[in-house]
Amino acid sequence: MKIDPDNKADLSAQIAEAIRDAIVSGQLIVDERLPSEAELADHFAVSRPTVREALKRLAAQSLIRTQRGAFGGAFVNRLSYPEAYGQQITTATLLLSMNAISFDVACEARYALERACTPLAAQRRTPDTLATMRAEIHRQGQPGLTDESFCASDVAFHRALVDSAGNPVLSYQLAGAVEAMQPLMNMITFTARSREAIVGFHTRIADALAASDAEAAQSALTELEAYTLTLGRDVMAARARTPK
Repeated sequence: MKIDPDNKADLSAQIAEAIRDAIVSGQLIVDERLPSEAELADHFAVSRPTVREALKRLAAQSLIRTQRGAFGGAFVNRLSYPEAYGQQITTATLLLSMNAISFDVACEARYALERACTPLAAQRRTPDTLATMRAEIHRQGQPGLTDESFCASDVAFHRALVDSAGNPVLSYQLAGAVEAMQPLMNMITFTARSREAIVGFHTRIADALAASDAEAAQSALTELEAYTLTLGRDVMAARARTPK
């Protein structure tokens, strides 16, 4: 593990990257104890506070964990899908909000990814995932449901669609699409969309998956995408016409 002392980048960031690369490459394996702070400070020729800051960065990424006591220290963590899932959502949300991704681009990406899940979802959907989708459809039809709750239910429905594929890697990859892109899209369209129309699309998707009909589910998603795009463009156009 090496760093470039002449690099103007933060030394703690360089150390964290060097250790992360060692973990990713397999030089450091799961549950292996890292060298002590003093040993790392000597290895990288930096101060112990600099090493400590690097370890904090790695812990924040769930790449290492620390233990106290005689047999304590910093250990390579076994990163779980739920932990990585949360980080993926945060990263995707920040990327979308900070880089001003257009509504059309976000919509295109989200529905393309969801459609890619439907063949597996049609084969592998379980009674539990179907029950979740049906429950969210029922919830969405309740007259007293707030806009915020409707949007949350919308996300939960599509999360269940993705999880129906029964593939944790796909679920992780799609976390940003469903849990980050969709809420931002909902914020734009919620005032203009018809809840009845959304319930209708969702019902068609759930029925198609229950019948193991991937083509019908993809068709409903394609129509939902077109509906969402039209709403988004109409809302954006109306905002552009509103005097500031």
